[in-house]
Amino acid sequence: MEKTTDTIATKTPLVMAEKACQALMQTFRPEELPPAKAFHYHQGVFLYGMYRVYQETGKREYFDYIKAYFDCLIDEYGNLCFARDELDSTMAGILLFPLYEETKDPRYMIAAKRLRSALDTLNRTSENGFWHKEKYPYQMWLDGLFMGGPFMVLYSQHFHEEELIQTVLLQEKLMRKHMTDEKTGLLYHAWDEKKVQPWANAETGCSPEFWGRSLGWYGTALIDLLELLGDRKRGQGELIQSLQSFIPAILNYQDDKTGLWYQIVDKGNLEDNWLESSCSALFLYFIAKAISHGYVDESYRTTADKAYKGLLEHMVEEQESTLTLSGICIGTSAGVYDYYVDRPTSENDLHGMGAFILGSMAYYDLIKE
Repeated sequence: MEKTTDTIATKTPLVMAEKACQALMQTFRPEELPPAKAFHYHQGVFLYGMYRVYQETGKREYFDYIKAYFDCLIDEYGNLCFARDELDSTMAGILLFPLYEETKDPRYMIAAKRLRSALDTLNRTSENGFWHKEKYPYQMWLDGLFMGGPFMVLYSQHFHEEELIQTVLLQEKLMRKHMTDEKTGLLYHAWDEKKVQPWANAETGCSPEFWGRSLGWYGTALIDLLELLGDRKRGQGELIQSLQSFIPAILNYQDDKTGLWYQIVDKGNLEDNWLESSCSALFLYFIAKAISHGYVDESYRTTADKAYKGLLEHMVEEQESTLTLSGICIGTSAGVYDYYVDRPTSENDLHGMGAFILGSMAYYDLIKE
């Protein structure tokens, strides 16, 4: 099969990923990445994308920028201030491991241990599922699998804590058990074990909508966990099954005209719903990687081609050395339909820029093969 499209040259995704990195690097010093001087997934997802660019290009400016962000937050003793009661704080910790591998600075592993220790204090459901945050009691969110899962697997590999892997696999199993809609194959954004939240279904405890970015976090977690776990048998076969059933469900709702996906994925027919860039980029990411790893067949290339073309045509305004990404839903909690579609959008928000860089790099890897 031809490995380039008629409209996208092989190098285009890498060029665009670099322009996205440059857009924020030229706007913010590392310590200013919003929210400034905070250790959180907002910065984590953007810098995770930047690290993929560094791996491909070898350009030291990217590594140095990532390192500077962490060095402004970690002191000489490895101390790190972070919100200890939420999975969101853990996500950025995935970059501590490559920082340590390249520098051998022990502060990064001390900080990783501090993040790990917080996991032991997180509240859990009756089945041992992590609450997403302490202020969201008895709630599991799809976001949490990405926020905590890859860090836990990386930690287990560095510190030989094998039981962490089983904890991660359990989180995915519980989400699949409680949050999957049998009709569509999609997963609801959140689940309340106590069924007391205003948005909770009285019978299932699920929130009522399929929110795009939460589905993107879930799929991204699946493919990243599979990459990290590799061929060694640790019970991850269910992750493969989850991915292989999840991707066709997502494809059912790709917009034919633009190749993108809607804020509420299954309700593109409603006038107040809108196309959203960060979920579209995350969907591209795990679909492209699933093709590259052979979890789905080459026929899914058409979907990836359409998605990337759609992002460039409808969400990206390219400048000489940077770009502007639009249509990014700002940070969002769980809720009902009106809540999601009334959320503001922004340009170059870290949620979207990180997702776009990740999607671009996964697509680049796919079409250069």
